Amino acid sequence: MKIAVLGAGAWGTALAISAARSASASSAAPRHQVSLWARDPAQLADLQSQRVNRRYLPGLALPPSLLLGGGSDASLTALLAGQELIVIATPIAGLRGMLQRLQQTSVPVAWLCKGFEAPLPAAAADSESFGLLAHEIRAQAAVHLKAGALSGPSFAQEVARGQPTALVAASEHPQVRDALVAAFHGPALRVYANDDIIGVEVGGAVKNVLAIATGLCDGLNLGLNARAALITRGLAEMTRLGLALGARAETFTGLSGLGDLVLTATGDLSRNRQVGLLLARGQSLAQAVQSLGHVAEGVYCARTVVQRAQGLGVEMPISEAVVALLDGQIQPAEAVALLMGRDPADEQR
Repeated sequence: MKIAVLGAGAWGTALAISAARSASASSAAPRHQVSLWARDPAQLADLQSQRVNRRYLPGLALPPSLLLGGGSDASLTALLAGQELIVIATPIAGLRGMLQRLQQTSVPVAWLCKGFEAPLPAAAADSESFGLLAHEIRAQAAVHLKAGALSGPSFAQEVARGQPTALVAASEHPQVRDALVAAFHGPALRVYANDDIIGVEVGGAVKNVLAIATGLCDGLNLGLNARAALITRGLAEMTRLGLALGARAETFTGLSGLGDLVLTATGDLSRNRQVGLLLARGQSLAQAVQSLGHVAEGVYCARTVVQRAQGLGVEMPISEAVVALLDGQIQPAEAVALLMGRDPADEQR
C-alpha cells in the first residue's frame, strides 16, 4: 500500500516508522511504501541528512525505505498523487486547512489529532461558536471526503520502538476502517475497527483534560486512592458528554475511552499529565507549557469541553475545575477542595 503521512511530529513520524518497517524478521522488504511529509524546510533537511527526527523522536532511526518530502505546498501536491491512504498528522489547529486541501481526494483519509478545534473568530456572534471535534470539522471543510480517525492509548516513542500497542480505526465509512487496518495492523501494532467516531473522538479529547487533573493529584501527593477515584469519575464525565453528543456507551470502556484515559493519566510520557504535575509544583501555566516544548492538547481544549457540556446540560465537575485552574481562578489545593466539597450524589449520575 502507498501511504502518505502529512506532518513530521512525534506521532506522525512514529506511525510512518511503524508502517515502513519490514514485513517480518526474515524479510528485508518493507510492508508498505510510506512517505513522510514535513512542512518546515529546515526540519526536512535535518530528517534527510540525519535519518532521525531529532526534535521529536531522538535516537530512533528512520527505516531506510521511508521516503521524505516537504518544505512547500507544491511538494505536497506532488506527494499526494497515487497514494492509497493519506494520514493527517498535524495538531487539530491545522486539521481544517489540511482537509480543505484534500476535499477532492477520492482515497481514504485519516487524522491522528485529538481534541477540539478552537472556536472560529468569525463565528463569535453565533450561538454555536464553540470548538468542534475533528469529524465535525470534516463535515464543514470536506463534506464528501471519506475519512476517519486513528486513535487509542499510544505514546509515540513506544510505537516507534515497535513495542506492543493497540489502536482504534474509527469511521462511518467501512473503506476507511479497512484501509487503516491494512496499513497499520502488524506484529507489534493491533488495530481494531469501530464505527462510533463520535465516541472515539470524545474519549480522545476529554482524556487530555482529565490527565491534567490526575497529574495535579499526583503532584500534590494525594495518594493512589485519590488517583483511582479521579480516573473513575473522569470516565463517568467523559461518557456523559459522549452520550449527549450521540456516542455509544460501550465505546468508553474500550481502547479510545478507558484505555486512553488510563495511559494519559498515569504515564509519565503524557504531556497533559506533566502539565498537572508542574502546576502542582508551583509553576505557572506559561512556565509549564514552555518547559514541555510540545503541544499539550488538554490545555487548549479544556474550555471547549466544558462549553460543549454546559450547552448540553451535562455536568463535568472535574473538567470545570481544570478550566478554573488553567485560567488562574483557583490554586491547585483549591481545585481539590472544590471537588471533595461537592454534595453527595448517586454514583450513576
